[in-house]
Amino acid sequence: MKTLIATLFLIFSMTCFSQNETIGRFNAEIKNQFEFKYILSKPQNTKEKQPLIIFLHGSGEKGNDLEKLKIYGPLKYIKSHQLAAFILAPQCPEGKYWDSEELYLLINKIISENNIDVNRIYLTGLSMGGWGAWNLAYAHPELFAAVVPIAGFVDRVPMIEACKLATIPIRIYHGLHDTIVDVNYSITIYKKIKECNKDIKLEIFDDAGHDSWSRVYDNSEIYEWMLLQSKN
Repeated sequence: MKTLIATLFLIFSMTCFSQNETIGRFNAEIKNQFEFKYILSKPQNTKEKQPLIIFLHGSGEKGNDLEKLKIYGPLKYIKSHQLAAFILAPQCPEGKYWDSEELYLLINKIISENNIDVNRIYLTGLSMGGWGAWNLAYAHPELFAAVVPIAGFVDRVPMIEACKLATIPIRIYHGLHDTIVDVNYSITIYKKIKECNKDIKLEIFDDAGHDSWSRVYDNSEIYEWMLLQSKN
């Protein structure tokens, strides 16, 4: 009787704890429909190839009002100055954040439709746009001749893959007293990239909070520096 009970227990145990294994393959396609409103400012001379400055705004300029894109950055600057460059300023919809692949598709559309010097494409952004600039630069480093992130958060991937930007001139700006995006993000990524990139600089404004961008974008120096950079 004990042998029968033991045998039944063994069979029951095997029934309860054995698992079936299935090997399969899954294939699917996800279509991501998106829409950007944008402003494309064109230089006076478009017969010759001209550089392209891409500006990514911060979270406060999301929505459907394109006039918000002129509050800060290059589109504000050209209200009173001239730049011999195309300026592309997309607007991120409410409820979304910058997506690198969506931006990449938009940039390629603009390049294909305009007389743009593909060796002189510059990427810059502030706050959420600084974060977007870091991510886009790491996703497609081959596209850019210079990158200028301002007051930007830095994701884990750029921190790990710092040397993907080893050959791109970079200028980073941040406010020491920034309570929205900690200055240490910029300090940390600067130190990592500096190990393999000789043309990188970090400027920390010791009297600035989150708005460390106005003094950068309102000054001709950053545009003069960008327009000198070329992948050739």
